[in-house]
Amino acid sequence: MDRITKKFKELEGQKKKALIGFVSAFDPDYKISRKIINNMPSYGVDIIEIGLPFSDPMADGPTIQRSSLRGIKAGFNLSKTFDLIKDFRVTNHHTPIIFMGYFNTLFQYGIKKFFSKANKSGVDGVILVDLPPEEDGIILDYLRKDKISIIRLLTPTTDKKRFKTIINSASGFLYYVSIMGITGTKKPSIEHLKKKVGDIKKKTLLPLVVGFGINEREQVEAICKFADGIVVGSSIVKIIEGFSKKKYNEAIMIDKINKFIKSLSDGCYFKN
Repeated sequence: MDRITKKFKELEGQKKKALIGFVSAFDPDYKISRKIINNMPSYGVDIIEIGLPFSDPMADGPTIQRSSLRGIKAGFNLSKTFDLIKDFRVTNHHTPIIFMGYFNTLFQYGIKKFFSKANKSGVDGVILVDLPPEEDGIILDYLRKDKISIIRLLTPTTDKKRFKTIINSASGFLYYVSIMGITGTKKPSIEHLKKKVGDIKKKTLLPLVVGFGINEREQVEAICKFADGIVVGSSIVKIIEGFSKKKYNEAIMIDKINKFIKSLSDGCYFKN
């Protein structure tokens, strides 16, 4: 059983929905990024999503765009990012790690080399926001060979025909984008989400998590009543940005992140 499937089954036994925490690699630098990532599971993050900094991100709002630029400025590259994952796996063998990025990053590095290194370092899945399912043939053989899940995005505008195309090759879990727009800019309507998530879950056995615009404990508690998990990114990244702007020191930043994700994690538990 792969790490992602195992994690969702484990959480079901704990009566908890998945808290997926997003940070950009190398934000604000390699050393501190490694520390933040290594800390996350201890404070309730069940799956870690690591953004691969890219100069022209299409789906990301200003907050995550700036984190990408900080990562690039700090010297981001894929080889060092794989080292970061290897370091994480020395002490943590059970927390799934997902890479979120853009296809050009993989293409420039070498597709075969990327997936081989991802497998060897301990990466469990990828989200490639600009690679449509119609082009999956470019990577499918590598995904299967190296046992990497391809997590697909669904949006409020995804119709029935498109849904069938998307889930045809999807694995690991599905990621429902709760708003129309970019990350960190709007709050989703809980009632609308409940209906959409309910409709999707009737058509697939894959876990369904909700992301974009989630930053409060109350939202988490409400969404976790019907979804299989939530993704939080911009709010964590904003804390890192505060440190980058010298609003507080590293110790305070780490403490803020830990307390924030612990609060959200506590909201992921359910009674029934």
